[in-house]
Amino acid sequence: MCNYEGVTFFSHSGNLKTICFSLMPDHLHWLFQLRNTDDLSKVIGQFKSITTIKLNRYLLSSGKIWQANFYDHKLRSDEDLLNQARYIVANPLRAGLVKSVGDYPFWNCVYLN
Repeated sequence: MCNYEGVTFFSHSGNLKTICFSLMPDHLHWLFQLRNTDDLSKVIGQFKSITTIKLNRYLLSSGKIWQANFYDHKLRSDEDLLNQARYIVANPLRAGLVKSVGDYPFWNCVYLN
């Protein structure tokens, strides 16, 4: 199962707006704007819980999927926003997974739609 259903669900939940993401084999880069809440830890906890349950059901397994912690970075300018979006989109290239961003299926960015 290689989809990003959790990112899509949370984008439509009203608690955040996804700007871009890249789902990597062992982690997720996700740039979003919080809406209707200022509790980042709660949103991340809900995301991890829902995606863990769904993936374990799909794999007929049980267990931990995500690390306990997460890294956040508050953006302070439009330039910072664009630089972070570029970094996220190019992550599969830097990891050597593809030769072109367009060849990687597990990413999206509002700036490129």
